Amino acid sequence: MNKLMMSDARENAGPVRLPPLIRFSRYDDAREATERLVEIYQRNTAFLRDAFMAYAKGEVADPGRVRACYPAIRIRVSTWQEVDTRLSYGHVVEPGVYMTTVTQPDLFFDYLLEQIALLIRHHGVPVEIGESDIPIPLHFAFGDGQYVEADYDEGVGDTLRDRFDVPDLAVMDDAIVNGTWMGQPDEPQPLAPFTAPRVDYSLHRLQHYTATAPEHFQNLVLFTNYQFYVEEFCEWARGMLRNERGGYTALIEPGNVVTRAGPDAQRTGTEPGHMPQMPSYHLVRDDHLGITLINIGVGPSNAKTITDHVAVLRPSAWLMLGHCAGLRTTQRLGDYVLAHGYVRQDQVLDEDLPTWVPVPPLAEIQVALEHAVAEVAGLSGWERKRIMRTGTVATVHNRNWELRDHLEPVQRLSQSRAIALDMESATIAANGFRFRVPYGTLLCVSDKPLHGELKLPGMASEFYRTQVGQHLHIGIRALESLRDMPQERLHSRKLRSFIETAFK
Repeated sequence: MNKLMMSDARENAGPVRLPPLIRFSRYDDAREATERLVEIYQRNTAFLRDAFMAYAKGEVADPGRVRACYPAIRIRVSTWQEVDTRLSYGHVVEPGVYMTTVTQPDLFFDYLLEQIALLIRHHGVPVEIGESDIPIPLHFAFGDGQYVEADYDEGVGDTLRDRFDVPDLAVMDDAIVNGTWMGQPDEPQPLAPFTAPRVDYSLHRLQHYTATAPEHFQNLVLFTNYQFYVEEFCEWARGMLRNERGGYTALIEPGNVVTRAGPDAQRTGTEPGHMPQMPSYHLVRDDHLGITLINIGVGPSNAKTITDHVAVLRPSAWLMLGHCAGLRTTQRLGDYVLAHGYVRQDQVLDEDLPTWVPVPPLAEIQVALEHAVAEVAGLSGWERKRIMRTGTVATVHNRNWELRDHLEPVQRLSQSRAIALDMESATIAANGFRFRVPYGTLLCVSDKPLHGELKLPGMASEFYRTQVGQHLHIGIRALESLRDMPQERLHSRKLRSFIETAFK
């Protein structure tokens, strides 16, 4: 259960050494409130880092514990007033006290600024900024885990865990976004979808899985399961940078290798010795509305893992561009499939989002993808149907599903009206729905196993190769059109429950 409220124990911590308590203060200005969050966080993490370095050098005689806590945002709404109901976020659902802990507010500065400003405007009351009683784990007080490089000696009966707080799974679960959070009497209700420890956990995992720092991730995200798209994306991105088009300023590749905008577009940095599990590539803009591409590899487990962590960055939208098995005789290799529904047989999200929960298509995403296909392929209306079908995509967890007795899987696919099958799309869409991140799927048919066209060397036609080349650029064009849309329109009300956090 996530603990959100302040506790008197913070002031009576006994032998625990803490920095002076920063009490909650009221702010009518969103920028001042956000800057105060940055000040508290920087002071408290510096306190932990300094204490650890002294411990590592053997300069600490006092055997007591050292602790510092996350900053927090709190708001008290005593009366209900009418808000703009067209906006799916930015207001609480009913009068009460709401609170969230915050980490790395400098990284989330623009996001926090927007969310706090909406709260103040919609409810006409100040927000309160202060210090929570949720400890910052020592691991999360250092960027990229640098502290482990220090040389320190843990004697008998004296371990790091005895001196500092470590990550606590009890305060970093997904109860809020899963809709299962239940607070204690008089405990503030959640203000944001993720607590600070949960965000910190994902920020560190992103660095591990993608080999790029969280600050490089952009608000528009493409997921793919095909290396060709990575190569095509990087080539296109470097061209955009050389020509200084699109407002893009840099391309960041695994290892935080940087290519800056300009005619020479030279790369700086060192590539990693080995590629990470899910390498990411970021075509950066100063407003963070550039494009991030992540090669997630194959399978629903990878798809869930990466979206679990990208979600804490609160992206504007994510799209899946991948390959699939076509299930209709009328499809050709290279045809596109625009998903408007999903058969969820991936099984990795069943405990977090039951399969009886529908994952609806989002009109804004669907329209953007349709228009992008028309624009990039040069086909519209009735002609577009020659290369694209809209329908249900089935996502399975068994890559070799074709080897099972055909009677059962074929019957299920027929009953569902599925037109394509893959291993990631439903997972990414379901996690988008679960995490309130706008989602969409456009797939390219790479084989037709039910009709004897298996994915074998030499079977790709010229049409297929041409379509694969187009596919990435359709996704890019769709994201560019979504970027031009007001963000409050993009964040669909379909993503929100009747019991919902104010922050998007």
